[in-house]
Amino acid sequence: MSDDLRETAQRKLSFLQTMKAVAWGFFGVRKGAGYREDTARLNPVHVIVAGLLAAAIFVTVLVLIVRWAVSSLT
Repeated sequence: MSDDLRETAQRKLSFLQTMKAVAWGFFGVRKGAGYREDTARLNPVHVIVAGLLAAAIFVTVLVLIVRWAVSSLT
């Protein structure tokens, strides 16, 4: 079982490519062939880190937009 875990952790896509795949996932625009290719090559650890990073950026942008909108009303 540890061999499977090592193999999964050593997949080929870089962290930047993983961020790109996660960004496409956030928008919901992914072709079936690209999705299948990514699932075969993405490193699960990179996906988790990229997802958390993308979610934090998304929430930060929303908070900044709300602060800007509220400050412009006063």
